[in-house]
Amino acid sequence: MPGIIGRKVGMTSIYSAEGKSLPCTVIEAGPCVVTQVKSQDRDGYEAVQLGFGDRKEKNTPNALKGHFKKANTTPKSKLVEFKGFENLSLGDLVNVDIFEEGEFVSVVGTSKGKGFQGVVKRHGFAGVGQATHGQHNRLRAPGSIGACSYPARVFKGMRMGGHMGDERVVMENLVILKILADKNLIVVKGSIPGSKGSTVTILK
Repeated sequence: MPGIIGRKVGMTSIYSAEGKSLPCTVIEAGPCVVTQVKSQDRDGYEAVQLGFGDRKEKNTPNALKGHFKKANTTPKSKLVEFKGFENLSLGDLVNVDIFEEGEFVSVVGTSKGKGFQGVVKRHGFAGVGQATHGQHNRLRAPGSIGACSYPARVFKGMRMGGHMGDERVVMENLVILKILADKNLIVVKGSIPGSKGSTVTILK
């Protein structure tokens, strides 16, 4: 499906026609450069590779420098492939005008990393419960995990403490409230994954 690469600016709120305050996220989307056009004959599938964000030339490998030189553009920091585009050539620009206000989109991003977290924060456990009867430091403990002499092991997928966040997250069916084409901004209703300044992908 066609889409565009962008950068999360932050959250704000706007008022609807009925006077209701709507929480929304501002995304700086594009302009994206077509850095490669893949075809069925050569690559086995049809897709368009878009590049977004500038990258220092001294930090770009020589192979990528030649890749961007073919498209007659500067090195880009983020490359994503999209399907569904038609009549695009190497070096073309893709802007926010491929979207319309009121359209529903999906936004893909990487969630905020929260490090190692316990079961209360990671999975919503209630903890052991009562603070009396000898419960010294057990309030946020996971409790029994169900393993005894049989099966004598911990089942895979057991909800326990561990690394939380920093995962690929897709938010679906977000409506576009406003498009500011002159500033390359898209305002979508609701929240999207990632911190301010993180790179996201918007899909039709």
